[in-house]
Amino acid sequence: MRILVVDDDVAVHAHYLRCFAAPAGAAAFDPTYCTGGAAAADAVAAALSDDVPFAVAFVDIGMTGGRDTVQRIRALDADINLVVVTAQDFLPAEIGAVAGPPDKTFYIAKPFAAAEIVQTATALRERWAIDRQLIVARARLRTQVLLLEEQKLELAANESRAMHIATHDSLTEAPNRLAFLRALGERARSPGAFATAMLDLDRFKLVNDTLGHLAGDALIREICAILQRSAPAGSLVARLGGDEFGILFDTSDVAAAVTACERVVAACAVTITVFGNSVQGGASAGIVVVEGGAGDASDVMRRADLALNDAKRHGRGGVRLFDESMDEGIRFSRRIESGLAQAIAGGELTLVYQPIVERDRLTIDGFEALLRWDSPEYGAISPAIFIPIAEESNLIHQLGDWVLDAALTELKRWPGQYVSVNFSPRQFRRQNFVGHMMECVARAGVAPSRLQIEITETAIFDDVERAADTLRRLRDLGFRISLDDFGAGYSSLHNIRKFALDSLKIDRSFIDGIGRERESAAIVYSIIHLGRALGLEVVAEGVETAAQVQALRIAGASHLQGYFLSHPVDADAARAMAHTATVPGVAAEPFLDGSRAGSTG
Repeated sequence: MRILVVDDDVAVHAHYLRCFAAPAGAAAFDPTYCTGGAAAADAVAAALSDDVPFAVAFVDIGMTGGRDTVQRIRALDADINLVVVTAQDFLPAEIGAVAGPPDKTFYIAKPFAAAEIVQTATALRERWAIDRQLIVARARLRTQVLLLEEQKLELAANESRAMHIATHDSLTEAPNRLAFLRALGERARSPGAFATAMLDLDRFKLVNDTLGHLAGDALIREICAILQRSAPAGSLVARLGGDEFGILFDTSDVAAAVTACERVVAACAVTITVFGNSVQGGASAGIVVVEGGAGDASDVMRRADLALNDAKRHGRGGVRLFDESMDEGIRFSRRIESGLAQAIAGGELTLVYQPIVERDRLTIDGFEALLRWDSPEYGAISPAIFIPIAEESNLIHQLGDWVLDAALTELKRWPGQYVSVNFSPRQFRRQNFVGHMMECVARAGVAPSRLQIEITETAIFDDVERAADTLRRLRDLGFRISLDDFGAGYSSLHNIRKFALDSLKIDRSFIDGIGRERESAAIVYSIIHLGRALGLEVVAEGVETAAQVQALRIAGASHLQGYFLSHPVDADAARAMAHTATVPGVAAEPFLDGSRAGSTG
């Protein structure tokens, strides 16, 4: 390490030379000698330019121009350790005023002993090396902080864009079905009467068939603008899909709501010019008026939809108000609820298992347990039908306990995989949910780490603080926690960081669009990037094509799940897969030919 000696007495240089003669085995010094201030300043400047700066400078402040030399060296190199060497008497404050900060300025009186010079040079050389390392480390840390800030901004921008895409229709930029259901759910929990109307365009298919889909899209945009202008003040107008729209607004009574809806339908009955062609607009509407604080969003939508269907049956261009005679679904729901209670006791329920596959080796890390009901009266009934009905009644707890017990019983026969069980919002809000889960795994003789509790955002968003505490306690006990359908609901970066999670499951609607829509691909990549940045597993469910597998593996999803890899299978088949940790016909080679890897045809 380099040392600078500045003294106008050449004899003193010889003394320094003897001091710096390194004994055997010691680190050698590399001294440079100058007799004047100008030469010393030039030497410091050159050393900095060559990136081989001096660690220590011994300067005789009493020589001609000594004070000026010290000041020039300090101005050139703020990090050099300056040792003022002089036979004159100086107060420390005087030296500090000339040589700079006290932690880098030192004093030795002439005449000096060789040991004093060597010890000072050695100590300051080591200190200078540590200071240099700290400077490099701080610079690296600043760079990393800047990079993290940039990533944070990018994540926030991607999240904002993803939320906008997830809640808005790309054709009209109006709120979409998800945003409408969210707003409807919030309104249904608030007091006061409100109306929900659903509208379909009349003869829209004819426009598409005769003028083409671009003309149909243009008509959709025009009608959306008409609805936004003619809907009551404060309304939410959303495109629900295709040629279907929804309107949500407060109302004083049923008659006022029907009148407002009739004005909207009348506003649509105009001639619209589309690509130079005159098109006669028209719409039919169904409306339901309910009192806030009762019912739920999906039921309100269902009743509005029943009224819309009735309006279509009775001639287009009209408005129909929902009444109970339309609701055959209510009677069906009651029959399903009654049959479900018997199914739990009568052995009509079964579980099937869909593998959750590790991205690189395509080995099975776990299975999702899925409920099936084969009713003697109705045949196979979709969970999308009976789960919401069970959720509305206390049957959901009895049904959920059956699923959990059956899944844990089967889990004991697997060598090491976990089982992922879905829990509804009502189950998650159950009194002493954490204690109940511990009781179930203890009774089954299964470690909590082999059970993954899969919940949706709805389960945790009604009471965020309580949900965060529940998830933290579950995770502290060893349970795995997975957030299902991520990206399609309320999630934000803040929420994900707030909750104790192990994995995110990307909503299948984004996976479905990954090969066709740039927006879906961008959302998927952003979610994967977010999950990995937070140290979470990211599971892509609904994987149905080789192209999706390739894209998701490249994007960095940790796990894959879907029909392309395996349909849900019965307990015996799942057990066989668990013991081999592989899905039959699926291997880790790239899917280049569009077929399942390892397939023979």
